[in-house]
Amino acid sequence: MREPVEESSQESQDQPSQDEQPKKQTSFWKELPILIVTALVLTIVIRSFIALPFRIPSPSMEQTLHGCTGCVGDRVLVDRITYLFRPPQPGDVVVFHTPERWRPGLSTERSDNKVVSWFQDLGAMVGLAADDPTIYIKRVIAVGGQTVQCCDAENRVLVDGKALNEPYLYFQPGLGDKQLDFAPVKIPDGQMWLMGDNRRNSSDSSFADHGPVPMDNVIGKARLIMFPFGRLRLLPDDNPQVGLVLLAVLPAARRRLRQA
Repeated sequence: MREPVEESSQESQDQPSQDEQPKKQTSFWKELPILIVTALVLTIVIRSFIALPFRIPSPSMEQTLHGCTGCVGDRVLVDRITYLFRPPQPGDVVVFHTPERWRPGLSTERSDNKVVSWFQDLGAMVGLAADDPTIYIKRVIAVGGQTVQCCDAENRVLVDGKALNEPYLYFQPGLGDKQLDFAPVKIPDGQMWLMGDNRRNSSDSSFADHGPVPMDNVIGKARLIMFPFGRLRLLPDDNPQVGLVLLAVLPAARRRLRQA
């Protein structure tokens, strides 16, 4: 008669008591708000100091980056770390706050509250909220101390009198294939000259009353197209000034060879 008693005792030990199950459920609901707050804090820290997503809102960077009003534009990952160690360089594709002279009468629609701003940006990424109209994405063409102008006889931008190599240029059909001329501009230290790859459909530094942008306005460097997945790729660093030093040195080298 003792063996059945022992089996019953063993079964009662294996089965959790009715009191334990509610405790586990209660513990989960208590921890859930902590998990949510922790996730929000981590997201805000990552967006503020490491990286953030950005939706391309316009066609100004075609065909490097796809974007248009009301369509599914590219989503890029913006690196916020690189410029802690070096300034923006020619060829970098940067996301930045536009100076007020670029947008008279236009102000940001983003909240100063970090949490609210995060939800606004998240909504913009999935098309449920408006993009921040004061944030643009362009390519760095020249930096402080350099002189930029357009154009030479071959329709090329010049930096310090030398033509740039811009294989990424795109001229949207119906808008012409001639870049807009502008007089030489000496870029102040700590500023940069920004232009879109879609040269005839880009509101950028070449526009009247726009001009250079302070480097302090930069949010980060576009590194990766992360959506749509079919366009997933790293963005190359196409420095349009590569070779300018060589082009400047070649004539002098040729003269020395002739003299020898």
